[in-house]
Amino acid sequence: MSYGTKNATTPGCGFHHISIHTQKFDEAMHLYRDILGMQVRIQFDRGTRRFALLDMGDGSFVELSMDTASNETLSPGNPLAHFALATTDVRGVIEKLRAAGIPITMEPKDIQLGLLPASVAFFTGPSGESVELFQEN
Repeated sequence: MSYGTKNATTPGCGFHHISIHTQKFDEAMHLYRDILGMQVRIQFDRGTRRFALLDMGDGSFVELSMDTASNETLSPGNPLAHFALATTDVRGVIEKLRAAGIPITMEPKDIQLGLLPASVAFFTGPSGESVELFQEN
């Protein structure tokens, strides 16, 4: 296996983030930021949801989110919401996935995450996993 090679099918591909829904935002921040030493890249609120994107040290992130208006959770013991792959061409990759018959769950969308402009899209993998494509703009 060769490391550091370019992916010609998914431009700019790499691991971007793991998203964790938490009911204990402050405790999660304490763990990932204070104990594990991850640096806060951005922190913001969108509607009733709080977010923090914490840099793991290699340019990939842990995304924490919490709905402040509910006791929302995923299945017990499974707070993993999705994982995100970085790309420099969200729209092109989505078209390749669509052509291959992969279910697209959210079409490409331009968003603003605090001060970070991005384009995102979601699809479902063969085991039911939710995968986000994330492009910093």
